[in-house]
Amino acid sequence: MSSATTASLIHREPELVGQTVVVIGGSAGIGLETARHARGEGADVVLVGRDRDRLEQAAAEVNLIAAGFVDTPLSARLLGDNLEQRRDQLRATLPIRRVVGPADVAALAVHLMTNTALTGATYDIDGGQQIVPASSG
Repeated sequence: MSSATTASLIHREPELVGQTVVVIGGSAGIGLETARHARGEGADVVLVGRDRDRLEQAAAEVNLIAAGFVDTPLSARLLGDNLEQRRDQLRATLPIRRVVGPADVAALAVHLMTNTALTGATYDIDGGQQIVPASSG
């Protein structure tokens, strides 16, 4: 196989060319990473701030991503001095042996945008947290 043939096999077209993606809450964390992934797939991206009614309407219509703990700046602010302890706990207990990051959620979001057969479902992305027994303490 020539290098030209190999290069043509590896190259793929972006999957969201010509699409407009609206990311609600897209100024940081998961939303921002989703916007980056969507733009990388060729989409025009619109970032929107918070509005509860619009969020509920959007969830009722496109697909819903139910994220567990995601290592974002918001998580860091909320946990403060306990952040590293939480990260260590998740690395030790989650089946994936790492902490879910914004890129993980963004990759799922772009997949949901590009696969039009997926509709009206909730997708849990938590590194397996739901299958880990709750601690007794």
